[in-house]
Amino acid sequence: MAQNTSTAVMQRRVEAHDSLDDFPTPPWATRALCDWLMSNGYRQLGRQACREPAANRGHMVMPLSEYFGCVEASDIHDYGAGFPVEDYLFGFLPSMVDWTITNPPFRLAAQFIERMAATSRIGFAVLVRAAFLESVGRYEAIFSDNPPSYVLQFCERVVMHKGRLAPEGSTATAYAWLVWIDGEDDTRLRWIAPCRKRLERDGDYPTGAAA
Repeated sequence: MAQNTSTAVMQRRVEAHDSLDDFPTPPWATRALCDWLMSNGYRQLGRQACREPAANRGHMVMPLSEYFGCVEASDIHDYGAGFPVEDYLFGFLPSMVDWTITNPPFRLAAQFIERMAATSRIGFAVLVRAAFLESVGRYEAIFSDNPPSYVLQFCERVVMHKGRLAPEGSTATAYAWLVWIDGEDDTRLRWIAPCRKRLERDGDYPTGAAA
């Protein structure tokens, strides 16, 4: 039987209940968020602290460290990057930080957002599939009471591979950053203009070559 390659089918990224949801974030996609913040009035990132609670192998931590004065990183699983192994959702709330920025496990995103909202002074952001905005369940659990301040839709595709970071490949899945700013409750849609070529760096990928 031929593979069904329709967009509706290909956009589904279904993970088992006990999956680590291991989809490393290309560093340029994190730089795109930080550049957007810097260009929209948040110019003091270098004096502020950021937390990355689902740090994986550090592919988001690295670009965050280029912008923020301090980056606190951890993950529930030891990926060998040297970060503390901690369950962000378990136990007492972590200490406050200025920002929390992460690519959360899809099935736990609502819980991550709740904890990020309680422990971020200035704001927080999550990288999600654009389709994350759809669903009655997420509307009731997240957006009805705490809508994001900004939806930053990528014009270029952010390619993520399960279990590895690589510059090549394609995907039918579109991604966006959802950004919450403390004290704001109105959602604005913005686009992240094409920027991959400008924001990729030598050394971003295990091969050492940006594409």
